[in-house]
Amino acid sequence: MIKINTDQEIVSLDQEIKGNMAIGGYFGLCAIGGLLSAGTTHVAITPLDVVKVNMQVHPVKYHSICTCFTTLLREQGPSAFWRGWTGKFFGYGAQGACRFGLYEYFKNIYSNALVDQNRSLIFFLSSASAEVIANVALCPFEAIKVRVQAQPNFAKGLVDGFPKIYSSEGMRGLYRGLVPLWGRNLPFSMVMFSTFEHSVNFLYERVIQKRKEDCSKLQQLGVTCLAGYAAGSVGSIISNPADNIVASLNNRKADSFRLTIKKIGFANLFTRSLPIRIMLVGPAVTLQWLFFDTIKVLSGLSNNTPLVHNFNIPTLRESSSGTACGYENVSS
Repeated sequence: MIKINTDQEIVSLDQEIKGNMAIGGYFGLCAIGGLLSAGTTHVAITPLDVVKVNMQVHPVKYHSICTCFTTLLREQGPSAFWRGWTGKFFGYGAQGACRFGLYEYFKNIYSNALVDQNRSLIFFLSSASAEVIANVALCPFEAIKVRVQAQPNFAKGLVDGFPKIYSSEGMRGLYRGLVPLWGRNLPFSMVMFSTFEHSVNFLYERVIQKRKEDCSKLQQLGVTCLAGYAAGSVGSIISNPADNIVASLNNRKADSFRLTIKKIGFANLFTRSLPIRIMLVGPAVTLQWLFFDTIKVLSGLSNNTPLVHNFNIPTLRESSSGTACGYENVSS
């Protein structure tokens, strides 16, 4: 029989239970915020994504953004620019839930395990760990989306595209692009999160020269948007080669990495569709961070949300971004 000796132990146990519920709710809220922000923003930029994918898969026919847009409009009509939107909403929504929710979760773990390490290392490890799982969720939707967008006669969308790929190619067809997807999104996510965190700190400390709490809502919004666009643009440059490989493999333009790289050309891996990707990814990431921040603010997260971790009572402390949170442990 276990005996609780003091009222202090009862209070401590009660705090621990409530803290565990709070930390679970916080990470769940981050996941919901990531799902809604990523899903909706990716749907909004579907027309740009259709242009990008067709330029990657059919580079001879669509050699420029203007040519691709006008040719698709003339040959397939306005509806062509919204192909694959269901795959984008559910696929990138699932990815966003894992990317943002698990990023915060892993950052909490690594921050406690690697106390004296450089902050960039924490950002890299947290984003990479989250992205590995996020891309497993995204991959089947991405495989369907790319084919629907680049092959007009393949399927109309997610509902008929999924059984068509599964019946002919099985799970291998749905996860054919997983490794290059990791190659695209792992460096993108690592650079994106790290660039965002450091950009936010730079803007508050060097440009505005105020703490976040002392800035107006408009200034905070401006910081989030500027840091988000910088993060998306830098991340798109880093991940462009793998993005071209993913599009080629999912459309069966080649059956292996080696043949894909040979067919595209090493230099073209870095330059093909890069301008449209920066136009696409920069605003998308900006909107994701903006929506993510808004959802957290509307949910009433304060600067002192009590959490429990490793038998301590930590307080959740918002970083200068208001999105990526650090943890300050206060011993009970």
